[in-house]
Amino acid sequence: MPSRTRPLTASIPRPIHTRAQAAPDASIVPACPDGDPSVTPLPHTDIRTTGWISRLPAALRPYALLARLDRPIGTWLLFLPGLWGILLPGGVEAGERLRLALLFGIGSVVMRSAGCVVNDMWDRDIDRMVARTAGRPLASGALRMRQAAWFLALLLAIGLVILLQLNGLCRLLGVGSLLLVGLYPLAKRFTWWPQLVMGFTFGFGAPMGYAAAAGRIDAAWAALYAATILWQLGFDTIYGFQDMEDDARIGVKSTSRLWAGQPRQFVGACYGLAVAALLLAGWLAGCTIGFWVAMVLPAIALGWQVAHLDSTDPRRCLMLFRSNRETGLAVALAILAGLTGR
Repeated sequence: MPSRTRPLTASIPRPIHTRAQAAPDASIVPACPDGDPSVTPLPHTDIRTTGWISRLPAALRPYALLARLDRPIGTWLLFLPGLWGILLPGGVEAGERLRLALLFGIGSVVMRSAGCVVNDMWDRDIDRMVARTAGRPLASGALRMRQAAWFLALLLAIGLVILLQLNGLCRLLGVGSLLLVGLYPLAKRFTWWPQLVMGFTFGFGAPMGYAAAAGRIDAAWAALYAATILWQLGFDTIYGFQDMEDDARIGVKSTSRLWAGQPRQFVGACYGLAVAALLLAGWLAGCTIGFWVAMVLPAIALGWQVAHLDSTDPRRCLMLFRSNRETGLAVALAILAGLTGR
């Protein structure tokens, strides 16, 4: 019986609309399958079909791409707030922090993949009409909905096993986070603020990490969650600037479109408030002087993003978005520095 999974690159449709821009960077554009010049690469996409993905068995490649395993930046941005939460509370043994960080690292890979599957199942028809997303496995037809549903069930089962290794409070928070995972794809249809919903969703690792390490919810927990939401609202708005033309054409709402006339002001406000909330969280948690000194670095990094933001340049927006991995790591190092002497 022939496989129902078709090769991904062979099934990429020509997008209805593409942006006029310079020649694409070969590192982020799918190569023509088997060197066939009749298949035109997408003019702007963050899908990578080269590298280790290309060495997987053909039947597995669409699943890896559906889970965005070719783009680990999303996993980093989900994991880092959890790491902040694990590091922030005092009185936790180093071995326990390390155990939690390993669990959250694995969980971030799994749950980020699950979130991408849910998003693509909801958005497959929209994705076909957007240049950047037209090649995604469900939009292109490389995978069917039933295959995606079984894959999602597997990912959620693995996520449950990981969740059961955490304390009772964290388990309750983890179950509650599933509602947020399902809400984001719907939010863009009904509100101009889907990136805020994304902030609540992707930022949920922070309150879960804090609860896992401290076993409680307190003011520092709330301040850290607020900081994460604001940070992610800012960088997801930058990410959304890539799709403004397509989103306007098909009626998808976003903060990127809402604040298109004042992009730097909006992102700058988000980042400024995020830094303020991080400082508040550090003060409430009793961080020492090392935290306050080290927080200068992520604050400068966020300011650099705002200064270099050009909402009309998709490639620059993607570059700035990806730079948040280093920014998030800098915050983690600042919190770690604040543990000294506690």
